[in-house]
Amino acid sequence: MTDDAVQSAPTAAQPLAGRTALVTGAASGIGRAIARGFIAAGASVVLVDRNADAVAAEAIEIGATAVVADLSDTAGIAHAIAEVAPMVDILVNNAGIQHVQPVHEFPVEQFELIQRLMVTAPFVLSRAVLPTMYERGWGRIINISSAHGRRASPYKVAYVTAKHGLEGMSKVIALEGAAHGVTSNCINPGYVRTPLVEKQLADQAAAHKMPEDEVLEKVILTSSPVKRLIEPDEVAQAALFLCGPASASITGSQLVMDGGWGAR
Repeated sequence: MTDDAVQSAPTAAQPLAGRTALVTGAASGIGRAIARGFIAAGASVVLVDRNADAVAAEAIEIGATAVVADLSDTAGIAHAIAEVAPMVDILVNNAGIQHVQPVHEFPVEQFELIQRLMVTAPFVLSRAVLPTMYERGWGRIINISSAHGRRASPYKVAYVTAKHGLEGMSKVIALEGAAHGVTSNCINPGYVRTPLVEKQLADQAAAHKMPEDEVLEKVILTSSPVKRLIEPDEVAQAALFLCGPASASITGSQLVMDGGWGAR
């Protein structure tokens, strides 16, 4: 074994040493937290995001590789990741957006955009990395789903549809990958403290003329018995667990962290 191989061997402190992870939507929020968690665990990390300045700055700060790509342009995904795809051991499909409007008013082009970004792009990325995962006999596909991958809310038809589609794809990959040492799972958080959610808090506080802490409990988290936002690092820890030895038999599953929302 070479010195380089020794340095890249997994340890208790760095269980992902020698692994390469690709994380989408990695410039902020959940993706950023997961990428940082993987770096701390010893992995080499590829950050994919459409925000060129933010992803470049994050890559420099944590010692990762940045790939600038608009994942809604599904025809260009394979080209964007062509160089890194054969090295990927762990794929985290995290990128997503939200649009809120009743079904009868929901723009068709916005619905199609969300499906491309949150269903087709994860499919294209999974398709690109699975062959070499199969060759190596090890791989992890982690799909950041949502409480809305298990249930619905009004006015979120595209998001709910996409998350349900992502859940189905994850299960198919789990079945096909099982014989090759590849697992595929979803993480299903409720509301996470991200810039998008924090903006919702401010907007709702203004609309309802109440303090943000009241908005959190009475509006945003009305269905959640646990009245707090989930921290991005909690989701990152869940992703790390799904890459560890204790999760080797967990596949085609949902790791639900919704504060009890789904228990109602």
